Amino acid sequence: MVPLSWYIILSAVVFSIGVVGFFTRRNLIMIFMSIELMLNSVNISLVAYSHYLQSMRGQVLVFFVIAVAAAEAAIGLAIIIAYYRNNPTIKVDEINLLKG
Repeated sequence: MVPLSWYIILSAVVFSIGVVGFFTRRNLIMIFMSIELMLNSVNISLVAYSHYLQSMRGQVLVFFVIAVAAAEAAIGLAIIIAYYRNNPTIKVDEINLLKG
C-alpha cells in the first residue's frame, strides 16, 4: 500500500512544475498547459485525501474541477485562436491588443 505522503509529495512536485511553467513560459498555450498541470495536481491530492478519509466528497469534487478545467481549456483556446487570426503571434510579451 502506498502511503498518503507519497501522493502529497507527487502533487506538490506536479504543482511546482506547473507554477514554474506558468511564470517562465511566454507562449500562451504553454501557460494554459501549466494551469492544467496545477489543476491536476490538486485533483491528485483531493483523491488521495478522499481515499485516506474514506469519503467520496473529494472524488466528487474532482469531477467538478475536471469540468472547470475542460471549460477553461475550451474557452482559453478559443480566445487564443481568435487572437491569432488577427495577430500571428501567441507570445505573451508581444500581446498588446487588449490594452486599454
